[in-house]
Amino acid sequence: MNPFPGARPDRTGESDAAFSVVGAPLETSTTFQPGARFGPRRVRQFSETFDDYDRRTGRRFSELSVTDRGDVRAWDDAAESLEWLEGELTDVVRSGGLPLLIGGEHTVSLAGARATDPDVFVALDAHLDLREAYDGNPLSHACVTRRVIEEVADEAVIVGARTGSEAEWERAEEGDVTVVTPGEVADWEPDVEGRVYLSVDIDAADPAFAPGTGTMEPFGLEPTAMRDAVRAVAPRAVGFDVVEVNDRDDGQAGALAGKLLREFVFAAAARE
Repeated sequence: MNPFPGARPDRTGESDAAFSVVGAPLETSTTFQPGARFGPRRVRQFSETFDDYDRRTGRRFSELSVTDRGDVRAWDDAAESLEWLEGELTDVVRSGGLPLLIGGEHTVSLAGARATDPDVFVALDAHLDLREAYDGNPLSHACVTRRVIEEVADEAVIVGARTGSEAEWERAEEGDVTVVTPGEVADWEPDVEGRVYLSVDIDAADPAFAPGTGTMEPFGLEPTAMRDAVRAVAPRAVGFDVVEVNDRDDGQAGALAGKLLREFVFAAAARE
C-alpha cells in the first residue's frame, strides 16, 4: 500500500516524526452503506493529485515531518481491535508525534482519544453519536462521542450535527456537550481550553459533496465550512482523525477527507 502522498513510509514505528498517519480499517457496526474498511485506502488514493505546496502557508506537505505507518489490522472483535489500535497510537504519542488516524468507522476515534487523553473532544459530525448503545452494542459507531466523554474527555463539541434520537438530544442538553448546528457553524469560534482531539466524520458534509459514506444526512456542511473549522481547531489539537469514508462514490468523500487531513497538518504545523 502506498503511503499518504507527501508522507514518508514508516513500517518500523521508530520514527520521531511530528505527525504519523495510521490507517484503521475497522468496520464492525455499519448500519447502512458498508465499505468503511476501504476508507484508509480511498483517502490515500484520492489525495494523490494534490500539490505538495500550500500557498496559504507557503509550506510543502512533504517537508512537515509526516510519516505513514500503514494500516493497523482490524478484526471482528471491536473491543480487541480498539485496544490494539490504541497501543499503536500510544506509540506515536510517546515518540513525540501527533497521530493522524484514518478510519474506518467512527468507533476508531475512541482509540484515538484513549491514546491522546484530551480534555475536549471536538467532532464534525452529522449525528450526535450519543447513544448508550445501538442494537445492544455500546461500541457502535453511533455511540462513540458518548463513550469518549464517559471514558476520557471532560466535554464534547459536536459541529454540524443535525440528527439524533430523542434520548440523544436530551443527553446533548447536559453541561458537558455543546452542539453547533449547521446554521451556526459560520459564526462558530472554538472556545475550548486544554488538550483537544479533533474528529472529522465525513458525513458532516452534505452528501452532495461526500456521498461515499455509511449514513448520509442531507442539509449538511459545505467543504469550506469544514475546512475553516479544522483550521480553527488544529493549533490546539493533540490528535486528529477522519472517518466513515467508504467506496460508494467516485472519490469525492476520499478526496475531501484527504484535503481536510492536509489542512489540519498545515494549520497544526503553523503553531510551531
